[in-house]
Amino acid sequence: MNPLLSRLQPYPFERLRQLFVGITPNADYRPISLGIGEPKHPTPEFIKHALTSSLDGLAQYPGTAGEPKLRDAFRKWQMTRYGLVVDTNTQMLPVNGSREALFAFAQTVIDPSQNPVVVCPNPFYQIYEGAALLAGAQPYFAPVDPKRNFAVDWDSVPLDIWARTQLIYVCSPGNPTGAVMPLEEWKKLFALSDRFGFVIASDECYSEIYFRDEPPLGGMQAASKLGRSDFRRLVSFTSLSKRSNVPGLRSGFVAGDSAYIKQFLLYRTYHGSAMSPVVQRASAAAWEDEKHVVENRDMYRRKFAEVTPMLATVLDVQLPDAGFYLWAGVKGSDVDFARELYAQYNVTVLPGSYLARDGSSGNPESSKGAGANPGAGRIRMALVAETAECLEAAQRIVQFVKNRS
Repeated sequence: MNPLLSRLQPYPFERLRQLFVGITPNADYRPISLGIGEPKHPTPEFIKHALTSSLDGLAQYPGTAGEPKLRDAFRKWQMTRYGLVVDTNTQMLPVNGSREALFAFAQTVIDPSQNPVVVCPNPFYQIYEGAALLAGAQPYFAPVDPKRNFAVDWDSVPLDIWARTQLIYVCSPGNPTGAVMPLEEWKKLFALSDRFGFVIASDECYSEIYFRDEPPLGGMQAASKLGRSDFRRLVSFTSLSKRSNVPGLRSGFVAGDSAYIKQFLLYRTYHGSAMSPVVQRASAAAWEDEKHVVENRDMYRRKFAEVTPMLATVLDVQLPDAGFYLWAGVKGSDVDFARELYAQYNVTVLPGSYLARDGSSGNPESSKGAGANPGAGRIRMALVAETAECLEAAQRIVQFVKNRS
């Protein structure tokens, strides 16, 4: 067995399952889950039609680089959304969802012989940690700052850690906080990348669900604004799952520095991760349509506008910049809160401490960053179901907190 597998920690949802073992939730309430970030809005009919009308593509092996029509759909979307000029042949690749690509990218770029570090935000998407460990690197967790709208405190990372860093994962809009990185933070990371030579993996899978008038800034868009039109040492990861309500399609793309895209293509050719021709054609249709994206975003906006004020009466919570999570502060233990809420009201939320790591020593040998677990005392709620169900869950949570107090 690969000995690095023993370093992996249980996934948050496995920990949640263990937390609920032995609990019989109150039968007076039907179950409502706000735990998993899985879109529940209907998949647009035209995407399903594009999928079923392309079944003749099953008789051929797909190319890892993707069909020209799909790559051109990526190019057009990047131009429309961010005003970017990206080469379809050298600066982008299809991927089977951002999750597999975020993991595989670390395996491509990490040199384990150099005692490498991978810097991650804290709290974070656990794939970052697993990707780092299985690539032979040590994760280092940079905490978010609640006083700055949960912006990551990159300044807390010591220079000796940056000197060993080969890869940094950035998530904007953030999971679970919804925070969006402004241009000045990107400028800081680019300067650090130029100084120390690490690669930036920009996870942007929540980019199309936002609540402000201005859409979230993308990593490549920030690079372009700062005169880095070659996107050096930067690769962005984008997905259809949240944008188009097709998590089961497993479809997205990466774009950025052509040197890294070239090596990633080489890795993926051997890894056997080419996208099905059927999925490619449905994906192209999805990327070429914005009407369903606007409608989807409007549904989230209306839902959050109703649910957030209700929960704010009993929890420390406010509307995020983007994404479909509420990152709420609770009194006492977040783990106890989740367990008791499930038992008494049959509502599932995810303890925030399950999405973060303790860190106090600043010693990467122990996988630490600075400070205590930044998810402690918070819960993540995924408002992915229809509005009525989310409102019912919110009403139960309000009653639960009032009774608990």
